Amino acid sequence: MSVLQIKNLHVSIENKEILKGVNLTISTGEIHALMGPNGNGKSTLLSTIMGHPKYEVIEGEILFDGENVLEMEVDERSRVGLFLGMQYPQEVPGVTNSDFMKAAMNARRETPINLFSFIKEMEKAVKALEMKPDLAHRYVNEGFSGGEKKRNEIMQMLLLKPKIAMLDEIDSGLDIDALRIVANVINDMVQNKAMGMLVVSHYERFFQLLIPTHTHIMIDGRIVMDSDASLVSRIDAEGYEWIESELGISIPDDSVEPVKKQVLSVGSCAINESTKGAKNV
Repeated sequence: MSVLQIKNLHVSIENKEILKGVNLTISTGEIHALMGPNGNGKSTLLSTIMGHPKYEVIEGEILFDGENVLEMEVDERSRVGLFLGMQYPQEVPGVTNSDFMKAAMNARRETPINLFSFIKEMEKAVKALEMKPDLAHRYVNEGFSGGEKKRNEIMQMLLLKPKIAMLDEIDSGLDIDALRIVANVINDMVQNKAMGMLVVSHYERFFQLLIPTHTHIMIDGRIVMDSDASLVSRIDAEGYEWIESELGISIPDDSVEPVKKQVLSVGSCAINESTKGAKNV
């Protein structure tokens, strides 16, 4: 079993404190739903765990199986088993999905994966996600629809087999059928105890398919409430106003998470320099 621990995490950007003492523990076999109004720190938490350079950790710890994540470079975090599915996956012109993923997988291995095994694994992932068969030969996310980009993130997760995966609104842009397909893939990995999940979403329909083991509400950079899947249904029915009155807190009107777009995909974090020159491969 692998465990990700966040202890008293305080994070700022451009001298503005966004996270104000977050505590959270995620283990393989668990699905954690992270909910809350926009601009209250959810994406900041995921990006900080993965090592976004614009976020400054001013206090607290992030530990993965007892190792200090904050001392790791982004590619090291990916290699030890962390993964972030992006809210805004970026296009990588000139680099095919197959070259990209083969380099990412090899970055995690002592010996390179042989071509037959790689093709077999990629075809299995493409089939599980019901993606187009020409996916391997297309440039990463170039010309993809919003839903295709999100499924491509899940394909990367399938092939990289992280121990703890974080998904930032991966359900946005997915239609009902694609949502079911993605949820089935995630559930299979979690139920086999191969992976733990931290999932940011605003929609009950996604969590009806995933059924979180834990639900957390983040307001003003703090996790203010923890429960099980029933909390998702209450938020969907009643919003967040009742939390303000019940806990005696207020939701900031001007909270904005300043960094929304991410660069590439966290699959690429495992590659680092490996994809340079990939156009000539």
